[in-house]
Amino acid sequence: MTEILLSKPERMVSVRELFGIDTELKVPAFSERNDHVPEIDEAYRFNPDVTLAILAGFTRDRRVMVQGLHGTGKSTHIEQVAARLNWPCVRVNLDGHISRLDLVGKDTIVVRDGLQVTEFQEGIVPWALQRPVALIFDEYDAGRPDVMFVIQRILERDGKFTLLDQNRVIRPHPYFRLFATSNTVGLGNLSGMYHGTQVLNHAQIDRWNIVATLNYLPRDEEVAIVLARVPEKNTEKGRRLIESMVALAELTRKGFAAGDLSTLMSPRTVITWAENCEIFRDPALAFRLSFLNKCDEVERPIVAEYYQRCFAQELEESWMRESAAAAPGGR
Repeated sequence: MTEILLSKPERMVSVRELFGIDTELKVPAFSERNDHVPEIDEAYRFNPDVTLAILAGFTRDRRVMVQGLHGTGKSTHIEQVAARLNWPCVRVNLDGHISRLDLVGKDTIVVRDGLQVTEFQEGIVPWALQRPVALIFDEYDAGRPDVMFVIQRILERDGKFTLLDQNRVIRPHPYFRLFATSNTVGLGNLSGMYHGTQVLNHAQIDRWNIVATLNYLPRDEEVAIVLARVPEKNTEKGRRLIESMVALAELTRKGFAAGDLSTLMSPRTVITWAENCEIFRDPALAFRLSFLNKCDEVERPIVAEYYQRCFAQELEESWMRESAAAAPGGR
């Protein structure tokens, strides 16, 4: 315990060498890994602007929020930066079941020397505050209001945290860092795609020092990631297939932006589709099971049209097939 509390970054590393970003910046890093340091994902591709924003959080103790659509790898981005800095990292998902007591702590009954005694057990916030760890609040815009006001106390850079039950004030460890990810920036479910998100108090949003937006990667990089995840497809034929899959994913994103679709295909879904292709050996069936069945029934013909554009193949859901079936003589 004492070793953890006293540990601190011992070296400065080059951002250019570690992340391939053209800058002279150097950032602090730990020499040794521990159980809380995420594993390095060699296939992960860093967005330069978001990486620099996250590194500012680690280096200058800025509170950084990463916002973006689902599947863009927001939490993974922070984790992979931490992994390369050997910085311990803990993720907390602020779903509707996380309560104030989970974050702050509560009295629990424990057995000591054969006797049951009541003892206060710290929640994740005081635990993390006293250690050199990066605390990530996932789904930040889905947190309950009582939970969000607990977090508001520690959003200040030197924000002390008072445990009222213990009459104790906790000062943040010099290398405690705070991050969050969200689909919206506290604006609520404007698009209808993120049910469960809340409209956040602007005073709280105002306390985040940096808000970075993570969008989907360029096509070539997304293809490279899918091939890295599904190396069986790394053949000439496989690469052509993956390029068509990513092209279709881009069409769904454009369709969503234009208001034609209410569902879009994330890079995560593209990877799932590629993996399912290995199982079913049929891209059309794998597509249906991986994505199409998640879409609104009314929108499936549009998605089938996107599929036809990318694969030159009509799906059962296509308007063309319906028209042919409705024509006299089934033509």
